[in-house]
Amino acid sequence: MGIEILLSVLALATSDPTRSSEVVGYSSQGRAIRVHRLGDPASPNKVLVVGCIHGNEDAGVAITRKLVRKTPPASFDLWVVNVVNPDGRRLGVRQNGRGVDLNRNFGSEWIPIGTRWDPEYSGPYPWSEPETRTVRRLVRRIQPDITIWYHQPQTLVRAWGQSRPMARRYAQLTRMVYRSIRWPHGTAPNWQNHRFPGTSSFVVELAPGSLSDRRAARHAYAVMRLARTLVAAAA
Repeated sequence: MGIEILLSVLALATSDPTRSSEVVGYSSQGRAIRVHRLGDPASPNKVLVVGCIHGNEDAGVAITRKLVRKTPPASFDLWVVNVVNPDGRRLGVRQNGRGVDLNRNFGSEWIPIGTRWDPEYSGPYPWSEPETRTVRRLVRRIQPDITIWYHQPQTLVRAWGQSRPMARRYAQLTRMVYRSIRWPHGTAPNWQNHRFPGTSSFVVELAPGSLSDRRAARHAYAVMRLARTLVAAAA
């Protein structure tokens, strides 16, 4: 018993309250979806970054991995998901393991699109996929002020509605083109912008192919700068 207590005390002593990781859900084929949390858990300023939702658009994972390795921020609460669609990434396809485009399956302005394995198949009904339900639970839990979704291959930052100011600022920080483009039906930013007024959820379309280490670092830096803009505005 004494050894067990000592081990528990040592575990507590070596744990880092500014850095944690947990499984928040599972894909349609049973793969774990993990979120990393860095920074001040008590901060009211919340930021969520998602590296990959379309399985064949995974360049953003290079950015999210850099974020996870950074020194945890002192002034805000940063949540990072490398891959929301592990099945699609494993298969090298846009859709999830059941042939659904996850970014057409969210419940805001959902409409039926296509059939199974079509590029934008929206699923049989909104929230039909375990991956989108996982995102819904996580976003409701965090209620992030800013959410950034990485895609490919259009090489621009795009946003609509309330998210445009933050998206424009991100484009400036990364020296990317910005475009105001209305959310497609059933997308994650569409749902977040409607569900959480006053917050920002936008898309960063990276260039085709892999991301160089230098460009990944620039994007990771931009995320941190954008979050500090949020903190300064809230002060």
